[in-house]
Amino acid sequence: MNITVISGTPRKQGRTRQAATKVAEKLQASLIDLSEDQLPLFDGTKQQEHHPAVMKFKKTAAETDAFVWVSPEYHNGMSGALKNALEFLDGSHFKGKTTLLFSVCGGGKGGINAVNQMRTVGRGLYAMILPQQMVFDPEDFDAEGGIKKGTEDRLDSVLAEFHQSFPVTN
Repeated sequence: MNITVISGTPRKQGRTRQAATKVAEKLQASLIDLSEDQLPLFDGTKQQEHHPAVMKFKKTAAETDAFVWVSPEYHNGMSGALKNALEFLDGSHFKGKTTLLFSVCGGGKGGINAVNQMRTVGRGLYAMILPQQMVFDPEDFDAEGGIKKGTEDRLDSVLAEFHQSFPVTN
């Protein structure tokens, strides 16, 4: 099973990147880090299809069996970096592929709007968005940026459900 985690933060440091990295480690998944693999601003032109970062991103998405999207919540929505990245893809990249959603909020009452927006965009891309989801709050991280034990237990539960969603192969 080829799983790709997309870290939707444009920031090189921060909790979203830490959460995405931890999820990728736990799933032994590929990580697309939008703070590193910077895509141009989508403009819908054919010329962009030849941009090296776009070609790499589209190839990875085409070869992926399941996705995890991780986004910070900015102004009650998913990050512009993640939305921009998804604009380069279409239903052929997601149809029939399980997609799990995580968000990371900066305060005690955020995160769910980013997940809801990702869910809407995912439906538009024909992704099989799982009902299970998770929001990371600031208190879910320790002083070193690691994920606290109770949060890691919740994460493991969500990831176990993610694995159960995969088709059984003989």
